[in-house]
Amino acid sequence: MTAEYKVQGDVAVITMNNPPVNGLGLATRQAITAGLEKAQADAAVKAIVITGAGKAFSGGADIREFGSPKAIAEPNLLSVISAVENSSKPVVAALHSIAMGGGLELALGCHYRIAAPGTNVALPEVKLGLIPGAGGTMRLPRALGVEVALNMIVSGEPVKSEILAQVPGQKLFDKMASSPESLAEEAVAFAREVAGKRPLPRVRDLPCKHPMGDAFFQFARNMVKGMAKNFPAPVKCVDAVEAATQKKFDDGMVFERELFMNLMLTPESRALRHIFMAERAASKIPDVAEDTPKREIRKVAVIGAGTMGGGISMNFLNAGIPVTMLEMKQEALDRGLATIRKNYESQVKKGKLKQDKYEQRMGLLSTSLNYADLKDADLVIEAVFEEMGVKQKVFEALDKTMKPGAILASNTSTLDVDKIASFTKRPQDVVGLHFFSPANVMKLLEVVRGEKTAKDVLATVMALAKKIKKTAVVSGVCDGFIGNRMIEQYSRQAGFLLDEGATPQQVDRAIEKFGFAMGPFRMGDLAGNDIGWAIRKRRSQERPDMKYSKTADKLCQLNRFGQKTGAGWYDYQEGKRDAIPSKLVDDMIAAHRKELGIEPRKISDEEIVQRLVFSLVNEGAHILEEGIASKASDIDMVYLTGYGFPVYRGGPMMYADQVGLFNVVQAMKRFQQNPRDDAKFWEPAPLIQKLVAEGKGFTA
Repeated sequence: MTAEYKVQGDVAVITMNNPPVNGLGLATRQAITAGLEKAQADAAVKAIVITGAGKAFSGGADIREFGSPKAIAEPNLLSVISAVENSSKPVVAALHSIAMGGGLELALGCHYRIAAPGTNVALPEVKLGLIPGAGGTMRLPRALGVEVALNMIVSGEPVKSEILAQVPGQKLFDKMASSPESLAEEAVAFAREVAGKRPLPRVRDLPCKHPMGDAFFQFARNMVKGMAKNFPAPVKCVDAVEAATQKKFDDGMVFERELFMNLMLTPESRALRHIFMAERAASKIPDVAEDTPKREIRKVAVIGAGTMGGGISMNFLNAGIPVTMLEMKQEALDRGLATIRKNYESQVKKGKLKQDKYEQRMGLLSTSLNYADLKDADLVIEAVFEEMGVKQKVFEALDKTMKPGAILASNTSTLDVDKIASFTKRPQDVVGLHFFSPANVMKLLEVVRGEKTAKDVLATVMALAKKIKKTAVVSGVCDGFIGNRMIEQYSRQAGFLLDEGATPQQVDRAIEKFGFAMGPFRMGDLAGNDIGWAIRKRRSQERPDMKYSKTADKLCQLNRFGQKTGAGWYDYQEGKRDAIPSKLVDDMIAAHRKELGIEPRKISDEEIVQRLVFSLVNEGAHILEEGIASKASDIDMVYLTGYGFPVYRGGPMMYADQVGLFNVVQAMKRFQQNPRDDAKFWEPAPLIQKLVAEGKGFTA
């Protein structure tokens, strides 16, 4: 039952009951309208209350129906709101906890609204590349005033009900309840109070004007354009609210709907809706049930107090979980501790962290030089040097020290987690937790599932990831897992482009114009070019057939490792991160071309973008075929949250769908003809060929 109907004396109460947030799916919409009809037909009922069960009034559309015929089937939300608004008996919305999107639009269609303190109120559609589509842009400005409403609609951010209740002249809430607990009782009492009042007030009938309309909306439009250059929806929000001040209500509704439907078809909205669903899907592991028991994590240990170890520790301290950090030497511990202090003090200075919170977090951190001090930890994360021999020593020591049932995790970015697990007598307790640098900032956490990793270990670390505010994506075991395995192909293409005639700045500029936060050469300088060098040396032994450009090796032979040495693909000035083109590097690349007998050619930005992005797509398809990732959207989440892929393009696999896989294959076939490139790599993955033959895409 998605909505319950009960009568309390002369008041009918319709309670939406569609967990978790009372989404307005078809069954819920049908139940609301059925309840309204029942109340209209009952002469004893004088007023109606609509509220929500559990932890929400309503969070809006039911995401489980996104893209399905049910989402628009009658009664659609517009029809439900119309039925509420045209009720001959007063309808009171009793808001609590969450009133967002279509839930808020439904409340705005009611004759009266009473809200519990602490209710999060929002129209967040802009975050999906849309505008509110059921009267939100027409009614909220009438209820709250144009400026406050526009800010809410353009930002999509929630505002507490008690703050909105203080907006001068607001008509959003007719009454504030004393507390969430008393809301139900107060709503019924209020419904009785207004039962005999006529005419019934409607938000649509309220005036909607701004004293300096033209100037205000022009200013708002300029501000929004500057802040949301790659997203059309925020500017359309301004257009819709302006229409609310200029058009008759019904004409404004038509205009809003037209804007909404047009935005639904934009690649940006498709990308944002895809991300919304992908983020939720990432936490679901096909063969691990949601009710799998989880191990309790009360204490965490981290091996290594370097940049990664310190950053990893901060995640748990921020979540209120005690951490013991272990190192082999006191100086290394002192350095790590000083870095954590410095990071927190910087947040205090900027007003992002209160002094007492900083002290509380530091109070949860202890340090040790002795493995025995870790024996009570429920989870230990190793963050030592990326070399199998070093990892072996650590895991053998942990196997002897840690209590039974403790989870043993490695922060390895490329190494074989199954091999690491074999260094212990408890491989079922071993898992990869690959944090991205800086670990206290980056959202992505690759959870690497070993062949013997227990299901309850997976369930535990996925829940823990949520607690420390990470986006966790599960990967199988392979060299580089999902992210680094794909980025290697991207980096190879960047190197081939230099051999053929491009410069580092041209490649970076083209991919940054496409929307990446940083191009491959600036990224290499930031991460440290010596890391890629070490991987290529290892590769030359394991995969002698893998072709690379030699320019990156030549750069490293000059000790140009990037920002940390003040010189990499670019030159850097002390204390600054600005990438300055380097004549020395350009000359080195030119000399290398001469050695190879290559006549440089002019390379277009389009070719640069296609070779870099489609290399990710082709390798991503192989990763899906091998079962390393369970779904294409997981690959997109890795690239959106860990590698700076442009959000408005939805991730590499989603972007390939938008371009059309047929077109992607045609481009790959062109690249196969390039004598300087790796023709074998550009053979389209069997999965891509299969999807093209079936007329499907990755997201299908």
